[in-house]
Amino acid sequence: MSILIRNARVITASDDYQADIYIEGERIQAIGKGLNVRASQTIDATGKIVFPGGIDPHVHLDMPFMGTFSSDSYATGTLAALHGGTTMVIDFILQTQGKPLYHALEAWRGRSDGNCYGDYSFHMAVTDFNESTRKEVGQLIEKEGITSFKTFMAYKGALMIDDGQMVGLMQEVRERGGMVTVHATNGDMIDGLIAKHRAEGKLSPLYHYLSQPEVTEAEASGRFVDLAHYTGVPAYIVHLTCEGALNQVREATYRNQKVFVETCIQYLLLDASLYEKNPEGAKWVMSPPLRQKKDQETLWAGLNQGLVQVVATDHCPFQWEQKMMGKDDFSKIPNGHPAIEHRMELLWSEGVQKGRISPNKYVEVTATNPAKIFGMYPRKGCIAVGSDADLVIFDPLHQHKLSASNHHMNVDYSAYEGWEVQGKCETVILRGEVAIDKGEVKVKKGYGQFVRRGKAGKVV
Repeated sequence: MSILIRNARVITASDDYQADIYIEGERIQAIGKGLNVRASQTIDATGKIVFPGGIDPHVHLDMPFMGTFSSDSYATGTLAALHGGTTMVIDFILQTQGKPLYHALEAWRGRSDGNCYGDYSFHMAVTDFNESTRKEVGQLIEKEGITSFKTFMAYKGALMIDDGQMVGLMQEVRERGGMVTVHATNGDMIDGLIAKHRAEGKLSPLYHYLSQPEVTEAEASGRFVDLAHYTGVPAYIVHLTCEGALNQVREATYRNQKVFVETCIQYLLLDASLYEKNPEGAKWVMSPPLRQKKDQETLWAGLNQGLVQVVATDHCPFQWEQKMMGKDDFSKIPNGHPAIEHRMELLWSEGVQKGRISPNKYVEVTATNPAKIFGMYPRKGCIAVGSDADLVIFDPLHQHKLSASNHHMNVDYSAYEGWEVQGKCETVILRGEVAIDKGEVKVKKGYGQFVRRGKAGKVV
């Protein structure tokens, strides 16, 4: 199978030029103007943009949480991602406290293997670091190609580890060539505020937000940055939301420390005023919560300053019936919102079209940086001879509205209902196969492959 894309405007993290792209098998074989080659299929991309397939390094598919499971399976979630121009995701395996890391890996493989439409990989969330766990870290990196390890500074009794365990994990991961990522919020303070609000009968979604003030994220981010500096481990903060937390990273640069930062599309576009709606505010209950307008300004600036390297989603959808488990108590609302399908189009429309970021920055934060940071570059995240042919043919003029009535995520509401978007992922190519063409699915379940990753933490 071969594909020739003609007359494309090719945008990468560093370049913007007109060219043809020739694909044979799973890889890009040639790039140039007026390529004289024969192909099984020719696609005329006149007036269209071609950029690398998106990589979303923060999703939760088929995840057990708060007595239920996130509503997108590996099949529905990776298919929705493809519709939105994301050709690869990295999901989180959650260790059960008291059990081995490999026990969790087997459980997640049982749900993912053979079920994905798009490519995928895993982070390993370590919730119980001990001498047995320590031995598994090297095995996961060397044998399984899982090179990033997530920690939680919240959710005590289920996911949270203490600072002593954090340091021990950081030291082992550094020695093995991996990376430590973190959910950085002060769990003890949050738990105290939740208990206080519940005791006072303050149970609406607004109090989810008020239980996690900015200081809880800023303090934990600073503490994590300091521990990473002490141990020397490559460090990555997931879903950073606010000015206080980003300033902790900014200050770390004064001592020449490099900390990778991810934000999510919702924190760039939505704000905490949505929590004043009851019960509708439950749609946006996530942790950390949505913040203030000033935090949106900080995050957009952070992207352009290079302090924020990645825009992800933290896609963790729940049906409205599941969200209503907490209709009488905000602390029982499953945390998460659906976005895996909308990240690429929303960021282009709100970022590039509105002049907040450049087209090159767009590719950098949606594809190239995730590939570099998580050990997949240049196989993934770029348009180059020899790289995987993961490409999006994008119509920058196509205007449409986001709605639960036409999205492909397995959730019965949209967090962006009626949002007007300019720019549409028209054709999506994954490893040399047309996966999506004008909304039509061209690949079968199971086409997505697990991607073994190399050593994490390349400087970007």
